[in-house]
Amino acid sequence: MEARMSTEHASWGMAASATLHCLTGCAIGEVLGMVIGTALGWGTIATVVLAVALAFLFGYALTMRGVLRAGVGFRRAVKVALAADTVSIAVMEIVDNAIIVGIPGAMDAGLASWLFWAALAFALAVAFVVTLPVNKWMIGRGTGHAVVHEYHH
Repeated sequence: MEARMSTEHASWGMAASATLHCLTGCAIGEVLGMVIGTALGWGTIATVVLAVALAFLFGYALTMRGVLRAGVGFRRAVKVALAADTVSIAVMEIVDNAIIVGIPGAMDAGLASWLFWAALAFALAVAFVVTLPVNKWMIGRGTGHAVVHEYHH
């Protein structure tokens, strides 16, 4: 059974924790995708598609890891991860990729360039700030990361 929280019970700390969790998975996938695409000399679109796909993969995998440890079956863990993370990861990915693509020269800077790494770090930081109130709102309505809370010990 899904416990519904009222908006006043969705603390900023809880939202920050959920957003940091989301950022961890997103950052692993995003950085890996950007590094692979850039190292292989792929264009912006192909690199962004890979980065987004890996961000979702790692984001869902981190959530599933905890849910599976709580003794939930694989199919249910997939459903929980999809419910918990999809909106959060989508917002984070839209924001961080729009920023990194929008910074002149960042996508073409190369892995040895400070511009590439600074743009990526800045984009992820802004994505965290934008996604934080989204997660607070969703948790307050019993959606998003609120569906994972019953599996945390």
